[in-house]
Amino acid sequence: MKRPLPLFPTSLIGSMPRSKEVLRAHRMIRRGKIERNDFNLLIERETQKFIKLQEDFGIDVITSGELGRDNYVSFVSDKIGGVRMMSMSEMLDYIEDKKAFENILTTLDVPAVSIKNAICVGKLNYNGDIVANELMTMKKFTNKPVKITIPGPYLLTRSMWLPNLSGKVYGSKEELGQDVIKIMKEEIDNLLNIGVDVIQFDEPVLTEVVFTEGKPRSFMCAALSERKDPKEELEFAGSLIGEIMGHIEKHKTVTSLHVCRGNWSKDESKLLTGPYTPLLELFASVNPDLLTLEFSTPRAGELSSLLADSRIGEHTALGLGVINPRTDEIETLDSILSRVEEAMMYLPKDRIWLNPDCGFATFSNSPVNILENISGKIRSLTETVSILRSKYD
Repeated sequence: MKRPLPLFPTSLIGSMPRSKEVLRAHRMIRRGKIERNDFNLLIERETQKFIKLQEDFGIDVITSGELGRDNYVSFVSDKIGGVRMMSMSEMLDYIEDKKAFENILTTLDVPAVSIKNAICVGKLNYNGDIVANELMTMKKFTNKPVKITIPGPYLLTRSMWLPNLSGKVYGSKEELGQDVIKIMKEEIDNLLNIGVDVIQFDEPVLTEVVFTEGKPRSFMCAALSERKDPKEELEFAGSLIGEIMGHIEKHKTVTSLHVCRGNWSKDESKLLTGPYTPLLELFASVNPDLLTLEFSTPRAGELSSLLADSRIGEHTALGLGVINPRTDEIETLDSILSRVEEAMMYLPKDRIWLNPDCGFATFSNSPVNILENISGKIRSLTETVSILRSKYD
């Protein structure tokens, strides 16, 4: 980190609900009924409002809200050559096991019309921006440290791979992954040149690998493609993520790895469950500066399952999830305080960051919360941090 942060730094994870005007603009841009420049100007104005909201609440590291994105990963179809946005019904035409695919879709507690995916249909080509323009927009409106959120290399590779289409261009998912790495390195160099304090790589599908073995698969669009043996799949994921982390290692930018268990439903029973234990080897091998993890829900397991491992507890900072984005209830200050003090049993106070578990609107058309509740949750977070700093700084 180029700029010092206060004790217990706060940030949000990523997505925020889009306004009616932004949702309308998303529909219009897909139909070619609005100019790209007009769309971008609207997103810039809305991003400025969200940045002000974070600053007013006292958030330390500013994020964009991802307002110009259709969802957490499909937006890359507009950013990377050789990639096409496809609906679930369009994908179905190219799926060999159509019954299994339909079964997956029925488990998703989100309208299928809300789900689109970016599929590799040609040789990948970097067009000069994935999230770089989003970063430049943020830097126009704040002098505070900024965090850019970007799909991780495993998420991109896994989500874009549809064998009956992608296989016409790439011999394997592994071959596709190498081009994903090349493109991401170019984008990262772009981000570093612009100036970024934290780069967060989102890899939610890692939990789909380890928590659905022998069970019906229940993740979102990015996990619908083929999956190999979990051990082999994690080794593949680790090789991609590790190469990206190593590319940034010599810089002072903080690398963050974000993992959750799905963030599309308010029904906890539909989301994945399990401690981080099966991912410890991967976490240790890719060695991010910051692990930004879901911990406000019992589905995430105990803190000890992660932090008692010396490879994690002695070397990594924790972005501790203390806010559940999917609930309407506002977390109490006491509940957040007790969670932080539990983490302090394993980590020094200067290696604990605080954040929600995940974003508030993974899919633009299907947010998991409303701004009134979100504001209350952010207020609880920053008020608790004020107490922590008074007590421990």
